[in-house]
Amino acid sequence: MASQLLGLEEESGPNPGESELAVNPFDGLPFSSRYYELLEQRRALPVWAARFIFLEQLESSPSGVVLVSGEPGSGKSTQIPQWCAEFALARGFRKGWVTVTQPYPLAALSLALRVADEMDLTLGHEVGYSIPQEDCSGPDTLLRFCWDRLLLQELASTRGTGVWGVLVLDEAQERSVASDLLQGLLRDARLGNLPGDPRLVVVTDPALEPKLQAFWGNPPIVHVPREPGRCPTPVYRDTVPTDRVEAACQAVLELCRKEAPGDVLVYLPSEEEISLCCESLSREVGPLVPQGPPLRVLPLHPGRGQAVQAVYQDTDLGARKVVVTHWLADFSFSLPSIRHVIDSGLELRSVYNPQIRAESQVLRPISKCQAEARRLRAGGVPPGSCLCLYPKSFLELEAPPLPQPRVCEENLSPLVLLLKRRQIAEPGECHFLDRPGEQSSCPSPTVRPPGSENPCPVSLVPSPAPEALMQALEDLDYLAALDDDGDLSDLGVILSEFPLAPELAKALLASCEFDCVDEMLTLAAMLTAAPGFTRPPVCAEEAALRRALEHVDGDHSSLIQVYEAFIQSGADKAWCQARGLNWAALCQARKLRGELLELMQRIELPLSQPAFGSEQNRRDLQKALVSGCFLKVARDTDGTGNYLLLTHKHVAQLSPNCCYRSRRAPARPPPWVLYHNFSISKDNCLSIVSEIQPQMLVELAPPYFLSNLPPSESRDLLNQLREEMADSSTGHESSSTQELGDACVLQ
Repeated sequence: MASQLLGLEEESGPNPGESELAVNPFDGLPFSSRYYELLEQRRALPVWAARFIFLEQLESSPSGVVLVSGEPGSGKSTQIPQWCAEFALARGFRKGWVTVTQPYPLAALSLALRVADEMDLTLGHEVGYSIPQEDCSGPDTLLRFCWDRLLLQELASTRGTGVWGVLVLDEAQERSVASDLLQGLLRDARLGNLPGDPRLVVVTDPALEPKLQAFWGNPPIVHVPREPGRCPTPVYRDTVPTDRVEAACQAVLELCRKEAPGDVLVYLPSEEEISLCCESLSREVGPLVPQGPPLRVLPLHPGRGQAVQAVYQDTDLGARKVVVTHWLADFSFSLPSIRHVIDSGLELRSVYNPQIRAESQVLRPISKCQAEARRLRAGGVPPGSCLCLYPKSFLELEAPPLPQPRVCEENLSPLVLLLKRRQIAEPGECHFLDRPGEQSSCPSPTVRPPGSENPCPVSLVPSPAPEALMQALEDLDYLAALDDDGDLSDLGVILSEFPLAPELAKALLASCEFDCVDEMLTLAAMLTAAPGFTRPPVCAEEAALRRALEHVDGDHSSLIQVYEAFIQSGADKAWCQARGLNWAALCQARKLRGELLELMQRIELPLSQPAFGSEQNRRDLQKALVSGCFLKVARDTDGTGNYLLLTHKHVAQLSPNCCYRSRRAPARPPPWVLYHNFSISKDNCLSIVSEIQPQMLVELAPPYFLSNLPPSESRDLLNQLREEMADSSTGHESSSTQELGDACVLQ
């Protein structure tokens, strides 16, 4: 079959003049001239030399599994899916189509755009993509790029058909939770025993190749050859700059002064620094290039989903692009026009600590594998340049060999919920590339940002352990998602259907009981989408406009009010910019809200009419939130805003962006609050906070949750309140019985 496929490729011809009658086998239409232009570029990629070997192994692999190992920028992510589509076409697509997973939604979108162009096909028809709130595929889709977590949800759901002839798990070295779990589920299912003779292709960086080879039992490996002379020699700084953004901007300006040809890729740790860098470059670079080509400064991160197409579009009039990004572009993006890389050597990651149920924003060195991937982005003939804003010794001493597996660093409750949906009784039984508890596989290194003498506590990066899975099981049990046997309850099955955190899904279901579904739909979407505020107010006018959107009941109601105002504005981008709101995030929330509403209608859950603003709705919304998010409650211990979290003895303060902090009139902080996020890396801050009444907590939280709270004054107060409420209820029942008896005597 491999030789037949190669023959088909050769028949298409290298240029349109030689085969004017050649037609695209996927849609039956003649190839365009652009197809041949891109075909020449494809043939120049390092991966092209491995094409015949790959197709041969894909056809003959006894286990149905093929590993592809190659460096970033070699063309794996664009060419392997096309060859798999040719393989499926030769089989007549009788055994399913081709699905390609990506660890990030933006990567799935960008690759679908590029591959559709290279295959001379229409995006949304033969080539499609599936990302959150956007499914650009249909019945004619033969090659689909998909966010790996969406595919995992499809496989776990009763709706998921799992019909694919070839499944490509791309960028396995990113170690996303979904990618690791998909490999575990597929290994346990034994591909050779599945109907339809499916094929699995795992694409990875050479650094992870030995672990994957052992995991899959020595399957055939296709090595992408490395072309000599394409990789630049990195230039290291002697010291770490005190201001990374300023150093990166100066490096870009220096390239502009030298008129070095080619686009520039800048790596910074966080989205905040990316925005600062883009703003600074946009101001300073204009006067430098009055005579030369214009310069386009483009941010690339998940919060800028709408801008991804601009990054990949051909620049008009010879304009030069400066793409400012972070870890998102370590492996999952290939930008052929990049000739220069500026690397800060750092990444900012959210790391979950199950012991205190808190996320930390951890600034840490990238891995050696990531550093090499960034350097290779400037590869070419002749090679470009790579400037590292750190000493070479820092990389050698501080950087781990591979990226941290995300299963070591994320809240495992959604993962356990999916495992239970797959009827895996014990999550520990599922095979992971790194089984929980293997300290050697998922180390907990000391986190020390470059130039800092004080390392962050080791506890900020918890290692995967059985305790993490047990914590997730305990949380799901509190939410009534598990039955007495530890299996999914009927409620747990419904919770697993929602693309939400389990506690938010439980709050949304509780809103059906408390007649506040409309408001809870909005709130769940706003809390799940990207942050709605892009930055602190930059002027008094913006601060006043934003303050007008705040609600007296707290941040949760403020989010609903922001969304309602956004919809009333007609989703106007200028309206958002005037208030410092993230227009892309609000658009994402609108799509997610529609998806959640459609899901509730499909499973026939009761809905309710909008009533936001009424006193009854205010109480009902609080009850729904407490029903799902009771794990995230804190009490002010001294009346000054020092909040003790109920689930552990940790003290936190309200975030500066909290509406209770931004009000002009001095007021006592709320005594009891429910929060959405707790970060122990930003001055121990609680964010998205609303006041609640402790009576609601006693009434709606499971009694065994309150009983299992660690000893504290807060627990004593809640237990005392529970006894008082029980006595009051008993007294009320006795009074009613006495009144009934007196009435009988009188009669």
